[in-house]
Amino acid sequence: MECLSLSPLLSPPSLSLPSSTKTPFLVALTSASTRSKTSTRKSSSKSTKTLSPTTHTSTSLPPKKVLVPIGHGTEEMEAVILVDVLRRAGANVVVASVEPQLEIEASSRTRLVADTSISTCSDEIFDLIALPGGMPGAARLRDCEILRIVTSKHAEEKRPYGAICAAPAVTLQPWGLVKRKQMTCHPAFMDKLPTFRAIKSNLQVSGELTTSRGPGTAFEFALALVDQLFGESVAREIGEILLLHTKDDNYKREEFNGVEWPVDNRPHVLVPVANGSEEIEVVTVVDILRRANVDVVVASVEKSLQILASQGIKLIADKSIENAAESIYDLIILPGGVAGSERLHKSKVLKKILKEQGSAGRMYGAICSSPTILHRQGLLEGKRATAHPSVVSNLTNEVVEGARVVIDGKLITSKGLATAIEFSLAIVGKLFSHARAMSVAEGLVFEYPKS
Repeated sequence: MECLSLSPLLSPPSLSLPSSTKTPFLVALTSASTRSKTSTRKSSSKSTKTLSPTTHTSTSLPPKKVLVPIGHGTEEMEAVILVDVLRRAGANVVVASVEPQLEIEASSRTRLVADTSISTCSDEIFDLIALPGGMPGAARLRDCEILRIVTSKHAEEKRPYGAICAAPAVTLQPWGLVKRKQMTCHPAFMDKLPTFRAIKSNLQVSGELTTSRGPGTAFEFALALVDQLFGESVAREIGEILLLHTKDDNYKREEFNGVEWPVDNRPHVLVPVANGSEEIEVVTVVDILRRANVDVVVASVEKSLQILASQGIKLIADKSIENAAESIYDLIILPGGVAGSERLHKSKVLKKILKEQGSAGRMYGAICSSPTILHRQGLLEGKRATAHPSVVSNLTNEVVEGARVVIDGKLITSKGLATAIEFSLAIVGKLFSHARAMSVAEGLVFEYPKS
């Protein structure tokens, strides 16, 4: 029995990139040397004209097949970033559950639905196997005998494989798949690795094995794998589309009309979702806010609690928007994704909730294409904001050029995708303190400004 393949709606078109392009890229893997700090080119307008699913591969070759296994306690940011980025590059990514059921509850309680069971993948050949971390997720992967056999055979055949966060130490090492390899992992698990093989770097490539440290390095990890499967030019282009941090933008955050964000006790935050919502943004916001001990409610505006996100990942919301509307929230955050934003905009219930939020003087925000929702509902009037480069021209209010995150009073907006981490940490800083944001960033292995 074959593993489920990627939906035809997400099947990759052909890619045509100039062969002469030689610009250095974040993950140009020209050797197996250690890398701890890297950079990308600044995003170009060409790479941000559209937010629709972007995939790249040649039509003359079958798509590269990638296995991403998940289980209860898998780190959701790592799993979702891996799948999203690899699918954008043109890979046929199979998300396989190691649990008896397809639905799993990730480490920060996000509910994900796999494409298939790991049992259907036992006879498959993959071009890449990539293991997300998280605890107890990495241990659940380790204890899956089918996955061990599939991955061991894959490694013996010298095919590329990777692991991030806890997975190098907790999963691969007990399987004997890190012998004679240099590797890295989450700082909390470095003592589990052989001292002479452990490297303190965000990304480590050693032969067929690629390892990385945590959610904050997941983009770098995913793009390193894209580079290996599709080449540097594709990885560079995907990096630009993701709006990755560059040396030039320096995590730029702008704040105007600074005010305290008053909350009583534990903050209550609503994150509405729809079919087509951008999964990286949904999962990043929810994961980081829950790490900071925020009470986050994910509410579906669809008839079903399960939604199909923009890159084909299936998420299950906590509540329907109708049930969520019975509560009052300190903050409402709208994730992006073109199709998802449009569906959020069409929700009459959400429109009413947002109107009441603004009238009551409570906090609200949006990322990527969703600031346009706030704009159409008059919630950006007199405010400074930002949005994804492909939609920012639709905003008639004052747009802050160059900023990745913009705060104006009780409004917060961000560009999207890779800026979701900074966006979420900025929210933590406003709800609690910069010290709390720094603490969460440390757990993510993300370099966040000290001031």
